[in-house]
Formats: sequence, structure tokens, C-alpha cells
Amino acid sequence: MLQVLGIDGISEIVPGDDLPALIAAATDGLLQDGDVLAVTSKIVSKAEGRLVAAADREAAITGQTVREVASRTTPDGHVTRIVENPLGLVMAAAGVDASNVPDGHVLLLPEDPDASARAIAAAVRERSGLAIGVVVSDTFGRPWRFGQTDLAIGAAGVRVVEDLRGGTDDNGRDLRVTAAATADEIASAADLVKGKTSRMPVAIVRGLGHLVGPLDLPGARSIVRLGPSDMFRVGSEEAWREGYEAGLRAAASRIVE
Repeated sequence: MLQVLGIDGISEIVPGDDLPALIAAATDGLLQDGDVLAVTSKIVSKAEGRLVAAADREAAITGQTVREVASRTTPDGHVTRIVENPLGLVMAAAGVDASNVPDGHVLLLPEDPDASARAIAAAVRERSGLAIGVVVSDTFGRPWRFGQTDLAIGAAGVRVVEDLRGGTDDNGRDLRVTAAATADEIASAADLVKGKTSRMPVAIVRGLGHLVGPLDLPGARSIVRLGPSDMFRVGSEEAWREGYEAGLRAAASRIVE
């Protein structure tokens, strides 16, 4: 049976806080072997000092942009930018967050969410003596779907993908492409309890002990599609424009020749 349990007792996090120790203390006596902790990335960023002064959020987004995928302006003049950030994540506003932070500041994502997850997992394992996993999550929009959900941006001690290829379904048919995105599913399930305004940034996901393993398992970075595996590298308008401009260049080249 799958259970998701919210964790109370974690106060407002400020830069310099020992977050692994705080989470280990808050979960002391509550954990079972094989549990997975889902941790909201915002408290990781705050503890790691990722709060930066930024009078202009758009400038902060630009600073975290490796590549712009798509940009749209709404009728009221608001610009939404979907970009790839330094972590290789493609998301709105590069993950730059201006909510629940002091005026004139924004919060950037952790520099290395997998390393952050490993530090938390190591501290909790040492204190509890239990084999537990950790998923660090952030909120994403999704292509072709309205609404947002939490996905894994960091992970440690948990299998981020459950590869079912090579098995068979209930009718005996070969499974050739099925690979469950388990870390993302854990992050989304935990968000049903943590929510966005509940001030409950950590949850226990119980019942998935078969996914928990050593701390050196591949982290969430391993499930980011980059380069040739990225089939949707730009937005629809941007793809059309690139094709149109490529056609113009080809035509001009033929004229010159």
C-alpha cells in the first residue's frame, strides 16, 4: 500500500541552516526502512544561500538561461519564457522563484540538486539507521497539458526510473518501451500532501521500498533529455521561424551561385 505523510516541525529556512540535520531531526522516529523523503527545492535553495538580490526578475531569468526554447507575450503584456537553465532543465522562467522571498530578491534553484539530495539522505540514514531515499522536487508546467505538477530535479538512494523493458504485460506481450519515471511520480504524489501553501515542505512516501538503494544510484540529472534525445528542442513558432529563415538562406545561396 502506498502512503504519503506530511512532516511538521520544519520552521522557516534561512541561508546557512543545516538542512540535512533539520530534516533528520524532524523525521526522527517517523521513518521506516524503504521510505522516500520528498523535499521541496525551495527550502534546499534557501539553506544553500541561493537567495539573490534582483530588482528585475526578468534579468535574473536571463542570467539563468542557457537557451531559450519559446517565448510568448500575453494580451496584458506579460512575457512567459520557457528556457533551458544551467541544470539542463527546460522550464518556465528558468526556475527563478519570486514567491515567499523578501522584496527585491529572487530564489534560484540549487546548484546541484542531486548532491543536495545525497547530503540529506546521508544525514537521515546516519541518524535513523534506515535505508531511505530522497527526491528534491520543483514545480513544472507540461507540454500539451494545462496546470503544473511537481517533478524530481534531484534524487539520491532511489531508482529514478523503473525500467520494465524486457518483461511482459498481463497478456504475455513483450514490453519494449515501458520505463516508469518513478522519481517524478514520487514528487507528484508527495505534492498532493505538501501542496503550495501548506508550509509543509517535506513528505514521506511509503510503500516503494523496492526502489530504494545505495546513495550512488544515478540521480535526477540522468533523466534529463538533452541533445539528440530532445525531440522538442524549440517551440512551434520558433521552429517555423527557423525553418523559414533556413529556406531564405538556401534560396539566397542558390541565387549567388
